[in-house]
Amino acid sequence: MTSTGIRLHAPAPGWAIPADVVVVGSGVAGLTAALRCEAAGLTTVVVTKARLDDGSTRWAQGGVAAALGEGDTPEQHLDDTLVAGAGLCDEEAVRLLVTEGPGAVRRLISTGARFDTDDAGTIELTREGGHHRRRIAHAGGDATGAEISRALVEAVRERGLRTIENALVLDLLTDAEGRTAGVTLHVMGEGQHDGVGAVHAPAVILATGGMGQVFSATTNPAVSTGDGVALALRAGAEVSDLEFVQFHPTVLFLGPDAEGQQPLVSEAVRGEGAHLVDADGVRFMVGQHELAELAPRDIVAKGITRRMQEKGAEHMYLDARHFGAEMWEQRFPTILAACRAHGIDPVTEPIPVAPAAHYASGGVRTDDRGRTTVPGLYACGETACTGVHGANRLASNSLLEGLVYAERIAADLAAAHADGTLAARLPAPVPHADRPAHPLLAPEARLAVQRIMTEGAGVLRSADSLATAAERLRQLHAEAREALETDGKTPEPGVDTWEATNLLDVARVLVAAARLREETRGCHWREDRPERDDDHWRRHIVVTLRPDRSLAEHVTETADFPPTR
Repeated sequence: MTSTGIRLHAPAPGWAIPADVVVVGSGVAGLTAALRCEAAGLTTVVVTKARLDDGSTRWAQGGVAAALGEGDTPEQHLDDTLVAGAGLCDEEAVRLLVTEGPGAVRRLISTGARFDTDDAGTIELTREGGHHRRRIAHAGGDATGAEISRALVEAVRERGLRTIENALVLDLLTDAEGRTAGVTLHVMGEGQHDGVGAVHAPAVILATGGMGQVFSATTNPAVSTGDGVALALRAGAEVSDLEFVQFHPTVLFLGPDAEGQQPLVSEAVRGEGAHLVDADGVRFMVGQHELAELAPRDIVAKGITRRMQEKGAEHMYLDARHFGAEMWEQRFPTILAACRAHGIDPVTEPIPVAPAAHYASGGVRTDDRGRTTVPGLYACGETACTGVHGANRLASNSLLEGLVYAERIAADLAAAHADGTLAARLPAPVPHADRPAHPLLAPEARLAVQRIMTEGAGVLRSADSLATAAERLRQLHAEAREALETDGKTPEPGVDTWEATNLLDVARVLVAAARLREETRGCHWREDRPERDDDHWRRHIVVTLRPDRSLAEHVTETADFPPTR
């Protein structure tokens, strides 16, 4: 691994605190990792971009997939995951997920999470797309993420973990040998710390969530700007499979010009028997897949998009009127309230839905202990690419992956702490560069990036659309770079310019990988290459950032993940 030396233009850190581990992000992955590290005696600091409960986790509706039900087994869960992943899952990574998953869910319950149970106290399980069994544990009907977030945040506060809220992490600090030495961050607003500072630590865990804000319409919150992936790229880490962005099939349609975070209509609604229909009431998914509306998400998203094209429609419908008012109110109160807030009553009318950007199956490449290609840098949750999801994530595997791999990272660090190797590698950070190495984008460029990506690299892609997107992104990057290199000018450092720059960084990688993968696989749908090509493309695309800010792409020789060390 060679460090790029690239850092965002930002003031030098004005303060610093020490730690054994700094966890960046406060969703299910980040807080689980932090709690386990703290329990092992590691001095742990949690840094989060907004409040502790403001990430993607609390928006998760459906639940956590695990083989908890009678007759279900990890092997069956593995089979469903491999099918959904369209030939690109790392089977051993999936096996770890499904075998360690049930125990991880039970430990989450012991932490304080309360799942829905029947009168006998047994966890209630539902079914979602791609699953052949009911294995989705849920909470509050359709508020699973909110309950998990509540339990973990309470545990963090009860145990007195040090947290820095409203802080955007900027860059990885490294020592002279390229090993992790902590992070720089900017704290927004007044508090114990303000402005740009640093946390010095020999281990950094990236759990910053997704990058849905790279598209105009997404289910992701506003904070999901790909910060962890962009930071890892600048640090020299390998990023893999970023072309596989899952578009959730059933997002509440708010109009063709709707932008930003859109309300999700959970797959669990279909799991309980809702039907996808067109304006004529025809169930168009029947006959397209053995599971019809419960096919894997990529298949359902494609089915909806095709029907929209055939009918010249802007959306399709999800019909669950047969549920009745009582079921809607008890099982899906959050979705019911969201629909009614937008003037739609699912009890009496079908819900207009259309696909929107939802989940990044790719990310910072890791091994089975969450280690990236940068020594001391770990990643888990949506930021990471563990090999679990392949070309398309199986519904409700995301929360489980966050739990399982966060625990594996903590175990690795606990072992290093116990044998003294973690303390022994406490490095001295390389001094902050005086001259900015990475040009910043103006705040308004965020909207430009989103529109470029939606038009050229959305649910439907082609060689022409991707080439256009790549050129427009290149122009944005070149203009910012030219201004910096010719007269030293770059937009004023700040949260809006840093976020726009991070979005451009991840957008460039996504488009480069999507152009390279000349096939349709999972949630990567190329109109000009409509067939899956296992002979040439049952492989992973790995991208790194060169010191001159250009991208280096390579394709693995097989579907196996190469080692990170």
